[in-house]
Amino acid sequence: MTEPWLSADDIAAHLGVTKDTIYTWIADKDMPAHKIGRLWKFQASEVDDWVRNDGAADSGSSKSCE
Repeated sequence: MTEPWLSADDIAAHLGVTKDTIYTWIADKDMPAHKIGRLWKFQASEVDDWVRNDGAADSGSSKSCE
């Protein structure tokens, strides 16, 4: 059985963040997403792997500007 494609709303609920955060992560953090027409679609396994590999980590907190 193939994995279903999830909407931005679905993946936001899956991760417990807002849909705006999802769009920011797509643009700024290379979140795995596939644009189908005007809609972004996601596979939970790809997103889960991305999160586990620190894809959603706040880059500002790990770097010092001093």
